[in-house]
Amino acid sequence: MKQYLSLIAVASVALLSACNKSDEPEVVGGPADPMAAQLANAAPVELPPSVKANKQYRCKDNSLLFVDYMSDDKTALLRTEKTGAATKLVAAEAGQPFTAEGGYEIKGSGNDVTITVPGKAARACHI
Repeated sequence: MKQYLSLIAVASVALLSACNKSDEPEVVGGPADPMAAQLANAAPVELPPSVKANKQYRCKDNSLLFVDYMSDDKTALLRTEKTGAATKLVAAEAGQPFTAEGGYEIKGSGNDVTITVPGKAARACHI
């Protein structure tokens, strides 16, 4: 058994000695990036805002509305059902009412707000 191990060791040393031992490694690169200039001059990428707060409001008519306030303080997502489709509302400036086409509006962003959706009057809502 010891003879086989010594033969395997001698054979592996012989195989390794046959490897190319150049002093400097050769680095081979691919073709130049055709979009390098465009990427260097591209405008910085702005990430979309993240969710800052999720709030569930109970309104005076006993309905529930769900609002996600975004970190830019200018965007809110309104849902009339917990898992329903969201409507994006945007404020002109932080602190202004959030609005969207069709008659959507959210005034305020705290615990007490006034929310208007199409086909219904403005409703006072609270957490």
